[in-house]
Amino acid sequence: MTPPRRARALWAHASLRSRVLMLAVALLTTGFTAFALVTGNALRGYMENRVDSQLRAAARVFALLPPAVAETGAERKPPTRLADFSTDVLGNPVITYVAKDGTVERSIDSLAGANRTDNARGLALSRLDTAAVAAHGGQPFTVDSTTGDARWRVIAMPRAASRAVLPRAAVTTSADSGSVVVATSMDQVDSTVDRMWQNYRNTGLGLLAVLAVAGWFAVRSGLRPLSRIEQTAAEIAGGDLSCRVPELASSKTELGRLTAALNGMLGQLETAFATRAESEARMSRFVADASHELRTPLAGIKGLTDLHRMGALPDREDIDDTMARIARESERLTRLVEDMLQLARLDEHALKAPGQPAVRSASSSPPGLDLTPADLRTLAADALHDVRALDPTRAVTLTGPTGDDPPASAPALADEARLRQVVTNLVGNAVTHTPPGTPIRIGVGTVGGHALLEVADQGPGLSPEQSGRIFERFYRADTSRTRATGGSGLGLAIVHSLVTAHGGHVEVDSAPGQGATFRILLPPLTDQQTYLHQGREPRPSRG
Repeated sequence: MTPPRRARALWAHASLRSRVLMLAVALLTTGFTAFALVTGNALRGYMENRVDSQLRAAARVFALLPPAVAETGAERKPPTRLADFSTDVLGNPVITYVAKDGTVERSIDSLAGANRTDNARGLALSRLDTAAVAAHGGQPFTVDSTTGDARWRVIAMPRAASRAVLPRAAVTTSADSGSVVVATSMDQVDSTVDRMWQNYRNTGLGLLAVLAVAGWFAVRSGLRPLSRIEQTAAEIAGGDLSCRVPELASSKTELGRLTAALNGMLGQLETAFATRAESEARMSRFVADASHELRTPLAGIKGLTDLHRMGALPDREDIDDTMARIARESERLTRLVEDMLQLARLDEHALKAPGQPAVRSASSSPPGLDLTPADLRTLAADALHDVRALDPTRAVTLTGPTGDDPPASAPALADEARLRQVVTNLVGNAVTHTPPGTPIRIGVGTVGGHALLEVADQGPGLSPEQSGRIFERFYRADTSRTRATGGSGLGLAIVHSLVTAHGGHVEVDSAPGQGATFRILLPPLTDQQTYLHQGREPRPSRG
């Protein structure tokens, strides 16, 4: 594997903490290196410019001095303009006088203090004739050393073609005197820059080490919520859907917002799985109960047909009686299947449109519902007549919601035919499960802006456990009753599903020995819904 591929493989397998730390260290290294390069080059440039300006000043001075004066020094005080000149500022320069053809006449090493006709201190100086000196134009340049890696900064200038600057000295110059070359070693500049680089390197490595350790703990602390998220995800994968990610960071940070979003998602997942498990359990119970309910009429029909086939019904009267019983079982079976089909359709719509707003329109109504403006007071008045027809001995009253006020209008957007089925089931339930002659009250009106219709009886009532399960399918509060008197157990389940499909809810208020009150609450009819269904006003009450 090539080094680039090996590096990519290592990067791909590195943890997020390691990646963040390596990126941070790389950026710090790059930034510190760039800073060191900029400052180092700036320092080198500054020192070289300073050396160059000193070389120019020195070259101008030595161009005015004869070689003998420059080597031995003047016995008299130099002019005022040269009084402050010192070769120390250049670090002991080398002054070389060359003829016009480039021949070295005299080389003065200020450090050695002796007359040297060769290149002083190993200065690798090329032949500088008059043309070469003119080509440099009086600008400093750099040459190497004949020994080692030392560098020299050099400037060459023509010697002055005038009388010497020391008027009492027995020395004169001419126009063909040649040139003077002043050179100084760059050892001081290079050593200063090298020390700076060494300090930068040592300081940078130490600083990077400290920052790397501090960054490791900082990244580890900052990414701790991600570790908790990983642990929570592992626990959820193990089946514990109740786990949540601890809120270890502020909600204003990225990790805080991620934690809140994940906890919200986990809550929805837990609810969805719980709903699914509950639905599967309910479906299993429904299938078992439906099979049990369907088996009884089917077994009865099969037994009666077997009797007829075996010739056990010799008389015509027996045959007619058997046919009547088969017809009753068939009708009961038909009603049971129709109720189950209706519940299945309502469940299908509820699953397809979860979280639908409570106030529905005709376009969002479940299949089979024709929503129009209706008045529940009409249904309550019809239910009053139905109870009197079922049991004339019962005392039936039509009141308002509280029982003491008169019935009031209760407009709602509803399917009147389906609500009649709901009210009929409630009234039939009250008549069936209370002793003959037990009073029944039907209340209608508005409560809290909702249309209300309730059916109250003074029968034996329900226990809290029975009240909690009364709307379950195939549930019978009185297990002592037969199917002929107790029904299939789907009546109140249909009531609950139909009311829910209308965007309302049904509740029961009961206690043992205090009767039961079944209460229907539907969303109020809005002006917009009335306008959409204009021309189909609620029917007036008959009571």
